[in-house]
Amino acid sequence: EEMIKDSVRTNAYRDSILNNKHLFEDKIVLDVGCGTGILSMFAAQAGAKHVYGVDCSGIIHSAKQIVKDNKLDGKVTLIHGKVEDLELPVDKVDVIISEWMGYALFYESMLDTVLVARDRWLAPGGIVMPDKACLWMAGAADPHFKADKIDFWGDVYGFDMSCIKKTVRVEPLVESIRPEILCTKPFVLKNVNIATCTKADLSFECPYRLQATRNDYLTSFVLYFDVGFTKCEPPIWMTTGPRAQYTHWRQTVFHMHEELVVSAKEVVSGKVSCRPNEKNHRDLDFRISFSHKGKVNGNKSGAHDFKMR
Repeated sequence: EEMIKDSVRTNAYRDSILNNKHLFEDKIVLDVGCGTGILSMFAAQAGAKHVYGVDCSGIIHSAKQIVKDNKLDGKVTLIHGKVEDLELPVDKVDVIISEWMGYALFYESMLDTVLVARDRWLAPGGIVMPDKACLWMAGAADPHFKADKIDFWGDVYGFDMSCIKKTVRVEPLVESIRPEILCTKPFVLKNVNIATCTKADLSFECPYRLQATRNDYLTSFVLYFDVGFTKCEPPIWMTTGPRAQYTHWRQTVFHMHEELVVSAKEVVSGKVSCRPNEKNHRDLDFRISFSHKGKVNGNKSGAHDFKMR
């Protein structure tokens, strides 16, 4: 329900499909992780020869009824199962559509499943939508976080629950941040070309360089993403950034253990590493290192580990 009501998300897909019918007319389309089937039905409306939607969850049963109720069951076939395990009724597809993105782009992401579908079934010259993604990073000054989220556990209605502080510190928060708390310029951390990337690209270590825009206390790092439908005319981009309209992805915030006192134009640099967790590949392990030479702080450096579960 939250995804359907996310107008930024749904409109981006609708516009990329219905305003670019030349990409879909008489084409065989595969919808990976079709959910309610809404993208499959958009593709059918755009003139697709046939659409195959795949989902391994129970929502597929409701989706089949939705397709039938909208008199599209002659052009849309929904299949219950895992992309990795099933066989399609066709050898190749011309277009793959999927809403695969997760928090911080990669958390609980279905991108690895999209890549399996691409490598198994996408015809030469076929397209993936969206076909580009960009992960952004910025620094933020959130003076209330420590009091609200960390110090709170020291005295909870008279009880000492300080042991929870350690868990809270390593868990990134998914929230809508106020754009005015951003205190650095944004930085492009990673670009992804879905048409050519591999599963190995989902584990990465990328350097970053954040330049402070004002004197402030840098308390947090923020990740958000854009995705692009660049085969469209003109290309369509959807952003989940804090200065844009709300999306259900919001932003992902990594709070530092100690703030950095930054002055305008000073630089905080380091590396962000991201790896799927060994026990559950849809969970993520992050490590963010940092180094800052400041007029107030002097030289500060370190690294923090985070777990998205």
